[in-house]
Amino acid sequence: MSDTFGRDYWERRYEGHEHGHGTHRGPNPTLVETAGELDPGTALEAGAGRGEDGIWLARRGWRVTAVDISEAALDQAAQSARDLDPEAAARITWVRADLTEWAPSEPGFTLVSSHYAHPTGRFERLVERLAAKVVPGGTLLIVGHDTSEAHTHAAPHDRPAHAHMSAPRVAAVLDPAEWDVLEADSRERVVTLPDGGHKSMRDAVVRARRHR
Repeated sequence: MSDTFGRDYWERRYEGHEHGHGTHRGPNPTLVETAGELDPGTALEAGAGRGEDGIWLARRGWRVTAVDISEAALDQAAQSARDLDPEAAARITWVRADLTEWAPSEPGFTLVSSHYAHPTGRFERLVERLAAKVVPGGTLLIVGHDTSEAHTHAAPHDRPAHAHMSAPRVAAVLDPAEWDVLEADSRERVVTLPDGGHKSMRDAVVRARRHR
């Protein structure tokens, strides 16, 4: 990754607890909806942040590999896991790595989930790498900031356009001979602001199942 979203950027962000990163907020609802229909298996949480999704999965019996570029984020995530559920914490492996370069030792995962990753290159390239880590019969879930948010007042000024994603364009990188695309659309999400107010944003969601 370039310096825009390199390790130093994320270390500063998490060490300073900016934008609510100092609070355990619970899992992303799209993950809860998707994984709630699956039998527990092996999961990759790509771009783990403070680990809310990985902790939620582990508490439901999944064996989780949680990867993030920030050591500060993973330290906070591991502590949260130990505090919330020591037994579940033992089912999580925390890995500090750049997802654009990381090669797992595992042969693959039954669930690969990524929420709001910020690659510096084309989003589709990251998705190709993540999709390659899904075993046949497994599920890929990618959620990102929809491209419709890129030029609105809702978009943070430090987030370049390529940190957003178009669900149809991301889904197009999945070979129909190998994948069934179950969803490739945008969804509205209401977020709570630090002052207690609310703001509507749009997420792009791609959910697919690998059939070979």
